[in-house]
Amino acid sequence: MAVFVLDRYKNPLMPCSEKRARLLLARGRARVHRLIPFTIRVIDRRIAESQLQPLELKIDPGSKTSGLALVRNSESVNTETGEVTTTAHVLNLFELTHRGFQISKALTARSQMRRRRRGANLRYRAPRFLNRKNKGKGWLAPSLQHRIDTTLSWVERIRNVAPVTLLTQELVRFDMQQLENPEIAGVEYQQGELAGYEVREYLLEKWQRQCAYCDVSGVPLQIEHIHPKARGGSNRVSNLALACAPCNLKKAAQDIALFLAKDPKRLAKIQAQANRPLRDAAAVNATRWKLLNALKATGLPVRTGSGGLTKFNRSRLGIPKTHTLDAACAGEVDFVEQWQKPTLEIKATGRGSYQRTNLNRFGFPRGYLTRQKRIHGFQTGDMVKALVTKGKKVGTYVGRVTIRASGNFNIQSAEGLVQGISHRYCTLIQRSDGYGYSTRIDSF
Repeated sequence: MAVFVLDRYKNPLMPCSEKRARLLLARGRARVHRLIPFTIRVIDRRIAESQLQPLELKIDPGSKTSGLALVRNSESVNTETGEVTTTAHVLNLFELTHRGFQISKALTARSQMRRRRRGANLRYRAPRFLNRKNKGKGWLAPSLQHRIDTTLSWVERIRNVAPVTLLTQELVRFDMQQLENPEIAGVEYQQGELAGYEVREYLLEKWQRQCAYCDVSGVPLQIEHIHPKARGGSNRVSNLALACAPCNLKKAAQDIALFLAKDPKRLAKIQAQANRPLRDAAAVNATRWKLLNALKATGLPVRTGSGGLTKFNRSRLGIPKTHTLDAACAGEVDFVEQWQKPTLEIKATGRGSYQRTNLNRFGFPRGYLTRQKRIHGFQTGDMVKALVTKGKKVGTYVGRVTIRASGNFNIQSAEGLVQGISHRYCTLIQRSDGYGYSTRIDSF
């Protein structure tokens, strides 16, 4: 992956290769500015003395994970036809993992503890109602707002170390209106949402790419009507499921209640799943327009593309499916080159909590958390390098540290979790910034 470069006044310059960065550091012309993402600062160069090329930051927002790709675009003109071809040269790939569902679970646990405490007191306390601030138009739940905030945070971080001139966002993935009413067309459809994935792609994700009746996966799946079409069943997505060929043939035109009469648990599960919306798709649909408006507020031009266009570009160019490569294929692009690069995995971990106790599975307090954020100068989330010279754990460990009041820390390294490392062996590399980092090398 490319190395970010700053001038002597911390203005972003064009990223360079790893080899060039090593040469600049070895010759004393540059200093290490930040470890992750690796950034150097050239001490003898100003931005006015440098030539910059336009860079594009592409974003594929998701519910759990968002992909970001920093690319350099080049255009070539066919002298005979005059056709302009755009090629995206991938510089860096980022995979941002959100913690939206963790936030939702934490808020639920807090409310349950308060409800238990309210009911455990001897006197009656009426539940609080309508005493919160007014949730006006545009308000999002904290778990959804978190996805927008973390994405914008990394857009700004990349802009601070790279001369980004254009933003591209995949705007549409699932068209819920088209899925519910496949016959919608014309002016009625134009007033709705844009078309995204087809119904089959939606069902594959909704039913976890397995048969609804036998849970088999890795085999060809067929679209099956839960309430048979021969008995008046509709083509609405809530009446569709996935089934393997033997199960689909065995069920035929039977009513699902009759077909699963001996398996009431599976019957109840299928009926509940059929009416349940795709949670991830709902989260993306709720945040995509607000993310788009937030990107426009940065002052940079923003282009959009559909999920169908992303899938078309990826299939046409023979690029495997990952969140980061989806981002590289977003928007209008003719060719994508140099995409076989390591991916920087970024996991949102938060900056701690105000919670003073942990809860058991019944909602009762279990132990108390320390009020000290730092032990011996270290904080949970710091990147450290531990050089252990004696004992059973001799070796060098680099990773994210979890502090303990005893002074024996845990280090999450690339090789796994290492416990009980004394603070005397630890050296600080990078302060905690609310994210955990790792590098993934895909074998394509």
